[in-house]
Order: sequence, then C-alpha cells, then structure tokens
Amino acid sequence: MPGISASAVSSLRARTGVSILQCKKALEESGGDEEKAIEILRRLGAAQAVKKAAREQKEGSLFLSQKGNKAALIMLNCETDFVARNPDFQKFGKGLADILLNEGEPALKKNAEESLPAIVQKLGENISLGAAHVIEAPVLGSYIHTNSKIAVIIGLDKGDIETARDAAMHAAAMNPLFRTPEQVSAEAIEKEKEIWKSQLKAEGKPEQIWDKIMAGKEKKFREENALISQVYVKDPSKKVKDRLGGAEVVEYLRVAVE
Repeated sequence: MPGISASAVSSLRARTGVSILQCKKALEESGGDEEKAIEILRRLGAAQAVKKAAREQKEGSLFLSQKGNKAALIMLNCETDFVARNPDFQKFGKGLADILLNEGEPALKKNAEESLPAIVQKLGENISLGAAHVIEAPVLGSYIHTNSKIAVIIGLDKGDIETARDAAMHAAAMNPLFRTPEQVSAEAIEKEKEIWKSQLKAEGKPEQIWDKIMAGKEKKFREENALISQVYVKDPSKKVKDRLGGAEVVEYLRVAVE
C-alpha cells in the first residue's frame, strides 16, 4: 500500500467497519487524514457502519489482569451500557488485558487494530480501545468494582497482597486524587484558595486572619484528598496509612468510566 500504512487502514476500519479496500481508497483520497476519510466514506454511503464512527462512546468497561507483582488495566469504550455488559464485549476486553499483561503494549495495539472491526460489526456499536496501563511493584493489590466501571491498582514497597487490596478497595470508594498530602498539586491548592477567600469574605472574617485560617484549610484539604491520610473507610478510627503496617504506597492508579 504505497503511501498509506497498514496500521492507518486498520485504524479506519476499526472505527467504521468498512472493508480494507474502501478504507484504503478513502485514505488515499484524503491524503491520509482519517477524519476526512470518514467524511468521504459517509458521502459515498459506503456502509451503515460509518455512522458509528461519529457516535459518542460514553460507556465502556475496565478490564484487569494480574500476575504476581505485575498488573495490566485497560478501558474498552462503547456507546451503551447494554453493550458494555454483553458477554462478547466482556470476553474481548479481558482478552486484551491479558495480552497487555503478557505481551506488552505494542502487541495490545496490534491485536486491537486487527480484531476491533469484527466486534464492532457483531455488536453494532462504535467500540475503541481507551487507556492502557501496566503497573509493577514489590507488592501489588488490585480491585475492580462489580460494575467494571471503577478499577484501582495499589503498589506497596513491602507487606502483603491483602493489605494492598484493602487500600485499593478504599480508593475505589473514596477516590483520593493523590498518594500523599505532599503530592497535592499547587494548582489544586490555588484553585481552592480562591474559593476559601470568597467564603471568608462572605462570612465577614477580618482579612488579617485569612492566612491563618487558610493554612488550616489547606492542611485539611491535602489530607482529605491524599490516599494515605484519608480516614480508612473500613475503620473510621484509623487512617489508611495506619492500615498499611509501615508499608509505603509506591504506585497508585485509579481509573473510572465516567
């Protein structure tokens, strides 16, 4: 295919379900621009599957595969929750997660390019591979919610899998944005400070004490948004760091279908 790569053709085919030949011709006509190629296929009325490429993928599922101290997580996007719960969709997603874990990201992308058109045609929706992550740590705990919409991977520097998994379950429920209070971003703090200032002004607090009040608010904000300093959901008398038994969280990944 002079000028048009096989991967470009595969990508367009995955989005539209149109034949390889039609995809190749459309890409050649568009100079390799995938969006223009889709427009060309629409004008030609090549296939009803082309319409799928324009439809939003607001649903999907997360798929987790773990072996020892290594875990792989992928998101597979689709249009409706009905398809997200379909056994064929679930089997397909789990297979991709296994490929990512065992063979790596290049193999995942190659397999997705080759196999997505068939599942798109079978289930009748636009389906695409979303985020893909591989996490490794000395001790790894993972959790995926029963609806497959929230998944968490926690890596510890020591300890046991059960402890790491408990921390992952906590994170799934409480959605900490950072690992530690120190990692809360300056951008997040500055955004909150503007809100605090407005609140203090509305409350009529003297401006000379704002800094002292905001320092306390910042400390609380950092603790509430960091995994290790959050109140432990299974035992409110403790914080997550108390449950870790001296272990440090070295990896934290939380992904949600939103």
